[in-house]
Amino acid sequence: MSTFQASLREIPDPAQASVGNNSRRLDLWMLAGIAIAIVATIAGIASTGVSPGYFFQPTGALIVIGGTLGVTFITTPRVALLHSLRRVADLFFPARSSREDLIEEIVSYVRLVRIRGLVAIEPVLDQTSNRFLAESLLLAMDVNQRAELETALANKLRLCERQGEADAKVLDVAGGFAPTIGVLGTVVGLIDVLRQFSTVSSVASGLGTAFVSTIYGLALANLVLLPAAHRIRARVAEAFEIQELIMEGTMCVFDRIHPALVRQRLRCFLREEHPAGPTAA
Repeated sequence: MSTFQASLREIPDPAQASVGNNSRRLDLWMLAGIAIAIVATIAGIASTGVSPGYFFQPTGALIVIGGTLGVTFITTPRVALLHSLRRVADLFFPARSSREDLIEEIVSYVRLVRIRGLVAIEPVLDQTSNRFLAESLLLAMDVNQRAELETALANKLRLCERQGEADAKVLDVAGGFAPTIGVLGTVVGLIDVLRQFSTVSSVASGLGTAFVSTIYGLALANLVLLPAAHRIRARVAEAFEIQELIMEGTMCVFDRIHPALVRQRLRCFLREEHPAGPTAA
């Protein structure tokens, strides 16, 4: 196996290592969204005048949660499910990255390479703030052809994007089955109600209990699974932009472009705080 192929295989998944040495902090914005959803749901239940304890039905919860989990096991291979769970855990502690700092770091490598050549960056690879950047620069040192480097990095970016979509799809599938399984729990509750049809009070109470399973299924899908899937896609899209920035910067390093031009090219990856609107006539 060539050195280039070995280096390519050692590149970590950019989705999980888009920012290598930067700290991770708890995502308070996501926690705020979860808190708002929970409080709004409880407040809505309380406004009906029905006791909140009425909505806690072990049978319905067991059917919906257990059924959704079982269906997920059936539809998703074990490795894919573990990747998806790891991605969900990362939602609470996202890696923080400053694009401006990353651009300046790449510009510093460009200056170094223009003076001393590509081999000069080897001693500083362990100090890079981004693991994907370090591996990209290592590839730049290994290859001889620009097209070979560009193809390798582009393939890695596309693979990362597909992996993120696959992880989100696991939650999409589970979110699609949860309401249906909730209806299944409701049918089970209705069967139990019909068993006691001779007692009117039991029928009235049992009907309400039966439909709690549907609420569980809808809540699990629309308050947990589907929002988490959309959040994963948003994180993957953000990481993909940073990886594109790194890819473009690596190509600039390989081409030994002037640092001022590199900075100008990479600043297009920055998001403007106040996008320019249509000019007044």
